[in-house]
Amino acid sequence: MAWRSNLSRNLKELRILFSPSSSESAATRAFIEKNYRDLKTQNPKLPILIREASSIEPQLWARYDLGVERGIRLEGLTEEQISKALEDLGKVGASLKS
Repeated sequence: MAWRSNLSRNLKELRILFSPSSSESAATRAFIEKNYRDLKTQNPKLPILIREASSIEPQLWARYDLGVERGIRLEGLTEEQISKALEDLGKVGASLKS
């Protein structure tokens, strides 16, 4: 999982949106609980914004250079799929730099 330490090189900001109580956000909540500390430790200067709101579908947003943003809907994904989605967003950031 070396890609995790490269997130701060490829992203300017990471936002995770989810509902604190809906079943659709359960995997997203579990992903945050298990992975936030590791992501923040490996990327201490990367803003990782966790946003809870009632009745919102779970989403993952990445902001890159020049204000470019990409988002992924997380509804129905497992924790492993959410991790893969985050990895893919990091790869997008690397490709935008080249």
